[in-house]
Amino acid sequence: MGLLMKKLIKIGGQFSGVGAFDFALKRLGIEFENVYQAEWDKYARETYQLNHGTPEFYTKDVYDTPLDKIPKLDIAMFSPPCQTFSMAGGRKGEDDDRGVLFYNSHNFIKVNRPRFFIFENVKGLLSDDGGRTFQKWLDYLGGKSINGNVMLFPHDEAVPYHVYYAVLNAKNYGIPQNRERVFIIGIRDDKDNVFEFPKPEPLKKTLKDCLEQNVDEKYFLSQTAIEGYLFSDEKHTDFGGKFEPFEDLNVVAKTITEKSGGRKTDNFIKVKSNTTSGFEILEKGEDSLNLDQPNSETRRGRVGKKVAQTLTTSCNQSVFVVKQERTDEGKEKRSRSMKYDGVDTGNFKDKQIVFKEQSFSDIILANPNHKKEGLIMVKTELNLVGNLSGGKWDKQQDHARRVYSDEGISPTITTMGGGNTEPKVLTEERMRKLTPRECFRLMDFPESFKYEVSDTQAYKQDGNSICVGVLCKIIERFRL
Repeated sequence: MGLLMKKLIKIGGQFSGVGAFDFALKRLGIEFENVYQAEWDKYARETYQLNHGTPEFYTKDVYDTPLDKIPKLDIAMFSPPCQTFSMAGGRKGEDDDRGVLFYNSHNFIKVNRPRFFIFENVKGLLSDDGGRTFQKWLDYLGGKSINGNVMLFPHDEAVPYHVYYAVLNAKNYGIPQNRERVFIIGIRDDKDNVFEFPKPEPLKKTLKDCLEQNVDEKYFLSQTAIEGYLFSDEKHTDFGGKFEPFEDLNVVAKTITEKSGGRKTDNFIKVKSNTTSGFEILEKGEDSLNLDQPNSETRRGRVGKKVAQTLTTSCNQSVFVVKQERTDEGKEKRSRSMKYDGVDTGNFKDKQIVFKEQSFSDIILANPNHKKEGLIMVKTELNLVGNLSGGKWDKQQDHARRVYSDEGISPTITTMGGGNTEPKVLTEERMRKLTPRECFRLMDFPESFKYEVSDTQAYKQDGNSICVGVLCKIIERFRL
């Protein structure tokens, strides 16, 4: 008796983007044959093929689909352009040519009759044209039942499917992004037609878990770019209500004096918002800031608490971080003279500052004669900075060559003997955009995902995509 061969399921879809659906199937360990895909965007096609190869039928225009040649599919995935139903896209609905592409997908289902289909779109679809657009979609797709309600008088154009729909938020399924999308599931009438959407789960992963440690300078925002977002209040100590540009990576805070007792530094900034307090709190290294419409007087909900707000086709998200210079594989990346308040300390001149990836609780700047020569060891968390204590390179003052974590404690505040021996703080607090890789992580794409396009195209691709983990939760409920 021969070995039983496991049948590959046949999959296909339209508006396939960079292949979130394919990644979901791979993560679930489902073996499949990629029969048909359609995608208009040139750069999305390149990225799709780079990651998934070329399907048997791969058309650019959905209207060029060879319906008579494509074999019956087990699962078909459709994600018609959502901008036409979104706030960002002006809510033109079916008045936009892209808004009627649904009917091409409906025709594909009518001819091909896949076992299952999935539609994904923005939540705004539900309210487009007073809800009439979405009802039309349901009428055309749910010829047998809609959310368990039998259709006694189905629409003349309805396909014979049992349809279920719900709005799912990615943050309820393990992904730290506040992304609400409507999903429509169709099950062919000759199959088991019972379906249940996945139940929400506690979020264990946060935005911080998706951030890169080493980020190029080009992603950091200028003072001009972010001033419009900040709430100015004389009681708000962080930056004094202003965001000052940093000319150099080695920025030092004001001297801690005997009178001041120390510099109060918040781990947050206040972002303008149309709330009763006039602002939202953005925690350092934890939260996201939506960059859309900086001058809006009515905008609220800019801050995502430990999650990213919805990603769009441009990079509309940023984070407030402490930027640290690091090395790759423990090798020195850069050497620079130490300057305090713009004055070269002399004895510190040419002492190398090298950040490494290891994690240490005590951070020591070694004397060149020390056995750990020329090394600063710094914890890698985003919300840490090294506090450089002391000024002169004095053998009699052990504290003059130590660096402390801001999660720890300060050295003893003395009466200051002068000579630049008072404690100073080496820090840099800045705002930056999310990188394309971080955005793909927030869409739950694997680290193996490859893209060879510009940042502009990469942001467009992740904003147009679907959260992989949400698709996984849906597909695993199919009785394949």
